Amino acid sequence: MNKIPKIDRQREHQANERTFLAWLRTSIALIGFGFAIARFGLFLRQLSFTLTKQQPLPHPVFSSENLGIALVIFGIFTIVFAVWQYNRVFWQIEKGDYKPMRWMVWVMAGMVIFFGVFSVPLLYMRDKVYPRRSENQPLSRKLR
Repeated sequence: MNKIPKIDRQREHQANERTFLAWLRTSIALIGFGFAIARFGLFLRQLSFTLTKQQPLPHPVFSSENLGIALVIFGIFTIVFAVWQYNRVFWQIEKGDYKPMRWMVWVMAGMVIFFGVFSVPLLYMRDKVYPRRSENQPLSRKLR
């Protein structure tokens, strides 16, 4: 089937599994960070309401909930990518024609940079309280 010695193929498969597990740890971290960021933003809004008695309205785009949800979704896609990449490399090792996929490293790095840049406005807007809504105005986004 191939010309690679059995021990070398075994090492390559073990390296492929270690790489898969590293991607899996990364995706679990992304999901965990996303969940923590989303819940911590909710906690801060509730704390602000308790202290000021004003209902803070989150920014429609730059909110910790949006960033947290995006990180969870990105973590799920990372798991899907990890399984696909593991299977692809597995068969390439078996056939003896491994080809690295550098573009995916750039895509993943770009996404992490994107989320980092997206979180910067959250740091600058952390102390800003939006105007209190009137009693007859509907709440655009309810506390969860």
